[in-house]
Amino acid sequence: MEKLRFGVAYYDEYMPYDRLEQDVRMMREAGINTVRIAESTWSTLEPQPGVFDFSHVDRVLDAMGRAGIDVIVGTPTYAVPAWMVRRHPGVLAQTHAGPGRYGPRQIMDITDPDYLRYAERVIRKLIGHVCGHPAVVGYQLDNETKHYDVCGERVQRRFVAWLRAQFGTTDALNAAFGLDYWSNRVDDWDDFPDVRNTINASLRGAFERFRRELVTEFLAWQASIVREYARPGQFLTHNFDFAWRNHSYGVQPAVDHKQAAQCLTVAGCDIYHPSQDGLTGMEIAFGGAITRGLLRAPYLVLETQAQGFPCWTPYPGQLFLQAMSHLAHGAHMVEYWHWHSIHNAIETYWKGLLSHDFLPGEPYREACRIGEAMRRLAPAIADLRVKSRCAILVSNGALTAVESFPIGSADEPCDYNRVFRFLHDAFYRANVPVDVLFPEDADGLDRYDLVAVPALYAAPESLLARLRDYALGGGTLLCTFKTAFSDEHVKVYPDRQPHLLADALGVSYSEFTYPCGVTLSGVGLPAEQRRVRSFMELVTPAPGAQVLCRYEHPHWGRYAAFTRNACGNGHAYYLACLTSDEALDALLPGVLADAGISLDGLPRFPLCVRMLEGEGRRARFYLNYSDDARDIRALEGGVDALTDESVAQDASLTLGPWGVRIVLSRA
Repeated sequence: MEKLRFGVAYYDEYMPYDRLEQDVRMMREAGINTVRIAESTWSTLEPQPGVFDFSHVDRVLDAMGRAGIDVIVGTPTYAVPAWMVRRHPGVLAQTHAGPGRYGPRQIMDITDPDYLRYAERVIRKLIGHVCGHPAVVGYQLDNETKHYDVCGERVQRRFVAWLRAQFGTTDALNAAFGLDYWSNRVDDWDDFPDVRNTINASLRGAFERFRRELVTEFLAWQASIVREYARPGQFLTHNFDFAWRNHSYGVQPAVDHKQAAQCLTVAGCDIYHPSQDGLTGMEIAFGGAITRGLLRAPYLVLETQAQGFPCWTPYPGQLFLQAMSHLAHGAHMVEYWHWHSIHNAIETYWKGLLSHDFLPGEPYREACRIGEAMRRLAPAIADLRVKSRCAILVSNGALTAVESFPIGSADEPCDYNRVFRFLHDAFYRANVPVDVLFPEDADGLDRYDLVAVPALYAAPESLLARLRDYALGGGTLLCTFKTAFSDEHVKVYPDRQPHLLADALGVSYSEFTYPCGVTLSGVGLPAEQRRVRSFMELVTPAPGAQVLCRYEHPHWGRYAAFTRNACGNGHAYYLACLTSDEALDALLPGVLADAGISLDGLPRFPLCVRMLEGEGRRARFYLNYSDDARDIRALEGGVDALTDESVAQDASLTLGPWGVRIVLSRA
């Protein structure tokens, strides 16, 4: 993978007229060296059951091969043909909303035997057909796979078998899940009720974990088939997506990315983000950190926007800034969805690199600049890597548990991803890179000087003990509210909170509430920026723990809001409430200092600095996420990678609006 790829998704099937050769010529002029095809067009590839037509695929492979453009072929299994649904209505997923109806994509039951039978056939036919073509460099398994809320009878039977294999007896299950409550107890596996209306958070959490495992199983199954045909050197990837709030937002609840990625040779993702005045780079940063952590290696951005929604039409310079930001966070490919803007169907106004007229507009002209930059950068940075001293530990189990017991009030709600982004974005604004870890990575905590833990509400004792030992062993641990409250089955630990961590953190509490007119002491900010938001725990510090902030309130003022505790050879911080971003920004430097990380000389957002390094070389990316020209100090001397000009240490670098400078240095 020591190559920088610049690409687009390309659908010859969608074109209003034959313009393949013209498209290839324009791609070459833009420096595009990779295209992704086929993942969206099962009904075109197999118009009737057992009747296959690969003419569009062959046309594109041959044209790209002649042009020296690499091709990633996607398995076309995420949108089922109409003939399949007519013959086998059961392929449509039964969900919480009831029976599925044909029309949208991703409406199938990924466990349905008929669906799997047809999916295997089309995978074998397509991959067997293309695997020998010299233009094919890799395969994308399915597309943004999730469990699609599948919860029909067959899935629930499998879920009961899964529980039985774990617990053995209903007595053990009842005890672990607290099913005596409201007469939810089950004393015969055959009596197990439909789980769609459960009021038991343990059962709900287990069902979500089981459904995430279905996704892991499904992708591994596809990988096993594709590997039968793949030539040596051809890679397997998948485009994981993230939670969605009109753009990529946080940890994906319907997939366990870490587990599902283990069948791949290179991890991939889709990152979509606000644009224009809303462009911050934060989505690029957290999406990169999550995906980089799946296989602890460079990753592919298989989809991002060129234009997308009308509100995303980029300002001049933003497309270039976005592409360089992906590289700065460890991506080895930037690929747009998609090449052209289609002329009908649901995504008519999700515009591609070319608009509906196919003319070379501003996005295309900027893509040409990106292609040239990536050509120049590839020899210098393709073997460099992101190296972070800080990490954030995320958990799908905690995310699901918090969905059952939301943080905050109806007036000011807060969910798991809000807390994750609260922490992540503070590191980002401070220009401190972070890796994202998963519970499976707990043995590797000691690689980091600081580990931050957002709202780890549900966790096994083994993970909590590992976090405790990390701090005692010399690490700096930062935990937020709602951490270490329940076990992995969402059963609240019946002792001091936070469970197993109280001594290391130097705090305990038994009461919590929604803040009303509460502010923080200890931060020199205006009152509005000291306001406590959504949720607060009434924390009592242990003797020796340092109270950095208290609540300013006539009744809650005796309780701690933010504490620091020296424990063993390390330090442990506890943030007992959701603060403003400004307050967290003011508190974070002290935490970083205990980890030996200084912010001296670093700019703050909207100026961003990121670094790739390896083998005695470094590449620093200086990024301006604002509409104003700004100057930034060069942190090290070297050579401007895009102009070959010499850059002296401490030299003033001018970054235009949404501007980029990249300086190559010797360590």
